[in-house]
Amino acid sequence: MIKGSRQSKLFLVLGAFLVANTILAELIGVKIFSVEESLGMQKFDMDLFGVPGLSFNMSAGVLTWPLVFITTDLINEYYGPKQVRFLSILTAFLIAYAFLVIAFAMELVPADFWVKQVIEGQEIDMNLAFSGVVGQGMWIIVGSIIAFLVGQLADVTIFHKIKRATGEKRLWLRATGSTIVSQFIDSFVVIFIAFYLNPQYNWSWQMVAAIGFVNYSYKFIVAIGMTPILYLLHAFIDRFLGSGLSKELRLKAARGD
Repeated sequence: MIKGSRQSKLFLVLGAFLVANTILAELIGVKIFSVEESLGMQKFDMDLFGVPGLSFNMSAGVLTWPLVFITTDLINEYYGPKQVRFLSILTAFLIAYAFLVIAFAMELVPADFWVKQVIEGQEIDMNLAFSGVVGQGMWIIVGSIIAFLVGQLADVTIFHKIKRATGEKRLWLRATGSTIVSQFIDSFVVIFIAFYLNPQYNWSWQMVAAIGFVNYSYKFIVAIGMTPILYLLHAFIDRFLGSGLSKELRLKAARGD
């Protein structure tokens, strides 16, 4: 049980952001966008592992995944691995619960007047659009949940191994180091389960490796770029808690209390 007003409020806020950003990543992840074109650049045309025409086409879930890993590192820093594991398992259950509710909603019989809507001059079948946007295949859902759990557990383990070796110094090393490893796991596990094991797609290992490498390259760059934000949040939390309480929490977290 976490006692005390300030640390309890901080844990609640960090935990809520972790859960919210993870579920948001799952829901918006159905949209695939072009990173290059969104930045006003020309698409790359790469050839990796014999797979031609590759570019940075990413799931929109990458918008909030960096926030998930930053939040994970902050919870790790102040509350320790037990609390991260608890929140990770809770979040996995909530993801599964969200998709169960969505699956039930998709089976509801739509109202007649709602099905056909005219949006920007085009007639849209709203029921099909709803199912296409919020519905995801079981293999993708299972892959996402497993990748999230494995990535989170790897993150918390690596974070604390680095912290034990370096002490309170080098926040950037333990946070960024644990994130880039966990992002690597997340990038490949979900693709392997959803597209390699899934008989509907049956991708080759070359395709899995190529797409996974492209996805990881993007996440690696973002993880490095988010390091200043991590330091700003760390400083804000230290100011919010006060130097004495902040140090006490970090020492307990390092011991795994």
